[in-house]
Amino acid sequence: MVYLQAALSESIRLYPSVPIEMKQVLEDDVLPDGTRVKKGARIFIFLFSMARMESIWGKDCLEFKPERWINDGKFVSANQFKYPVFNAGPRLCLGKNFSYTQMKMVAASVLLR
Repeated sequence: MVYLQAALSESIRLYPSVPIEMKQVLEDDVLPDGTRVKKGARIFIFLFSMARMESIWGKDCLEFKPERWINDGKFVSANQFKYPVFNAGPRLCLGKNFSYTQMKMVAASVLLR
């Protein structure tokens, strides 16, 4: 089950169900790269592109590599802001665990046929 969880996470990383996300700035702020954003501005987050950024995922970022999610035989989740396919922070998707369970059930039913 560890490898299945890793394979599902890697699939979603490379092909997120929502490839582009939009957020609205609630108050003036500064992004980690120094960019200033004003209250009311809209920020578009390209999850599809983030999943393919060498600076985030390393030199093998374009490869399907479930092993990146496994350490010492155990599944290791990525930082939710590095891997925001289920959103992050207080808006983390409540259905995340349910969706993984559902994907595992589909995989099991395919293998049983």
